[in-house]
Amino acid sequence: MEFDLNAMMGDVGVGAVVGFVTGYAVKKVMKLALALIGAYVVSLLWLEQKGVIVINKDRLFNLVGEWSHEIMSAGQKVAALLPGTAAFMGGFALGFHRG
Repeated sequence: MEFDLNAMMGDVGVGAVVGFVTGYAVKKVMKLALALIGAYVVSLLWLEQKGVIVINKDRLFNLVGEWSHEIMSAGQKVAALLPGTAAFMGGFALGFHRG
């Protein structure tokens, strides 16, 4: 069996690039989703202030707590599916930071 350094470096480079692009895209999508959710919540609070709707804040905060738990468990499942190579994870972290 022969050790081919060039092929290994190509795999590492591809993993890093794919990780960077994935991390960058994930952060951009998260920013957009959080901005939309924030605008929705602000509009609900404004409608409540104007007397158009009534919001049960206790139930709302309980619902948000349940959602955050579900999102965290889904994130752990996705992280388990991602390639675990150091190049991919390093590229992902750099792309997420830059995004």
